[in-house]
Amino acid sequence: MKQDQLIPNLFRTEYSKIVAVLCKHFGVTFIDHAEDIASDSFLKAMQTWPFEGIPEKPTAWLYTVAKNKAFNLLLRRQTYEANVLTAWTDMNDCSITLDLSEDNIQDSQLRMIFAICHPTLPKESQIALALRILCGFGIDEIATAFLTSRDTINKRLSRAKDKFRNANVTLEFPEGNTLITRLDAVLITLYLLFSEGYYSENNERLVNEEFCFEAMRLAHLLTLSNETCRPETNALLALMCFQASRLKARTDHSGALIFYEEQDTTLWDMALIAEGTRYLHEASTGNTVSRYHLEAAIAYWYTRKENAEEKWQNILTLYDQLLTVEYSPIAAMNRTFALAQVKGNATAIVEAEKLKLEENLFYFVLLGELYRPLDGEKAKLHFERALTLAKTQRDRQSIQRKLNGVVAS
Repeated sequence: MKQDQLIPNLFRTEYSKIVAVLCKHFGVTFIDHAEDIASDSFLKAMQTWPFEGIPEKPTAWLYTVAKNKAFNLLLRRQTYEANVLTAWTDMNDCSITLDLSEDNIQDSQLRMIFAICHPTLPKESQIALALRILCGFGIDEIATAFLTSRDTINKRLSRAKDKFRNANVTLEFPEGNTLITRLDAVLITLYLLFSEGYYSENNERLVNEEFCFEAMRLAHLLTLSNETCRPETNALLALMCFQASRLKARTDHSGALIFYEEQDTTLWDMALIAEGTRYLHEASTGNTVSRYHLEAAIAYWYTRKENAEEKWQNILTLYDQLLTVEYSPIAAMNRTFALAQVKGNATAIVEAEKLKLEENLFYFVLLGELYRPLDGEKAKLHFERALTLAKTQRDRQSIQRKLNGVVAS
């Protein structure tokens, strides 16, 4: 790998490990220092490697630099966290040996996931922290994703860290009923992180695959621990795999959305579909059926290329169950698409119009599609309404293509 690619790739994979391990040992209050140490380690690599060459073991080199920087920081500030410094010097004879074994890294990152998803933090802060601390995304990348300024993201992260300190959040692994409650918050955060990558409502970049795959990486990390490898965890990862399998087919060369019925199925990733099927099978243990189980099962049937009656009947039945478990207007809207495949457009229109999702552009896209074979004028009106609600150029392109199809017919 070329040097200009190696450091960014290592930053994405190793930054979060260094931060998590440091915070596990020194506590969450050390998080700013941990970030500085990790960032400075990569800065030193950028300054050194072009002249001295890439070391034989780049990751080990970074870990050594991080260890030395941590120790130097503590030596310079002996009055700060003096008891921590004393513990270190007593244990290590004035040297720091960061435990960067796979087991400790995994444990540290799991603890960090639960800390970041602490109930005192608002969801937007949890996602921003997850992107920064767990995924190694830069401030500019996060700001671009949420269509906001670098300053706004810095303030959001700063407020979240202040809440950490004020709430005395620790990197302890929750147990018993607390684990189950906190795991639910973790899964929601990963679900939202994946969703932001799968479809960004405001960002001109429709799909951010890196967000999707980072959410999947963290969900996979949860499956590696006996405590967090629960049916709902596997179900969420299955859902992500099924949805990610169609990422390459969801946009055209200009970045505009390609709707499901127009996708080139040869672009679907069959390996990810198989992986999702495996995780869905793992999720089948136990007596609880979560929303993730039902959404994963729906996503599974959407990966079936055949347009058979069995496929749509299963999807419709699963949506009915999902709406019973956890009602959502968006799920109800998506259900009407399956209803049209099973009982016809006229029946689906009746159900769709009950929803009255007047500010949702996809609601009007759906109505336009349902009316298209029945009433071209109404289809046109609905597509035009969707066009007025579109916030990005690529959404306008997708809807305009639909509108042009109605006018041409």
